[in-house]
Amino acid sequence: MGMVQEFKEFAVKGNAMDLAVGVIIGGAFGKIVDSIVGDLIMPIVARLIGNIDFSNLFVVLGNNPGNLTALADIKKAGIPVFAYGSFLTIVVNFVILAFIIFMMVKQMNRMRHEEPVVEEVPPTPEDVILLREIRDSLKK
Repeated sequence: MGMVQEFKEFAVKGNAMDLAVGVIIGGAFGKIVDSIVGDLIMPIVARLIGNIDFSNLFVVLGNNPGNLTALADIKKAGIPVFAYGSFLTIVVNFVILAFIIFMMVKQMNRMRHEEPVVEEVPPTPEDVILLREIRDSLKK
C-alpha cells in the first residue's frame, strides 16, 4: 500500500474528521466566549469594582523612563510588566467556557439516556427439550 493511500485512509477516518470538525467549531466557539466575556461580563464586573478596562490593569516591573501609561505602549517599549488584568480576563474566559462545556455534556448525557441492555436468552435446543419431556414423563 502506498504512502498516499495510507494517508488518505487516515485522513478520512471518522476520528480524524470528527477531530477536524471539533477544532473548527471550537475556534469559532472560543470567539463567542471571548465576546461574552469581553463585551458582556467584564464591563459589568468592572462597573461593580469601579474599573472600566480590565486589560489595562498592570504593574510596571522595570524602569518606565517615558512614563508610558498604556499597556501596549509599555510592552512595545520592552519594559517588564505584570499584566494581571489580561490574566484575569483569560481566567474568566476559561471558567465560563468550562461551565458551558459542562452544561452541554450534561444535557447530551440526559438526552442519550441509554436504555438498559436486555440480553436475549437463546432458544433451548430441541434435544434438551426432548430430554426434559422424557424426564418429566418418568417422574409421573
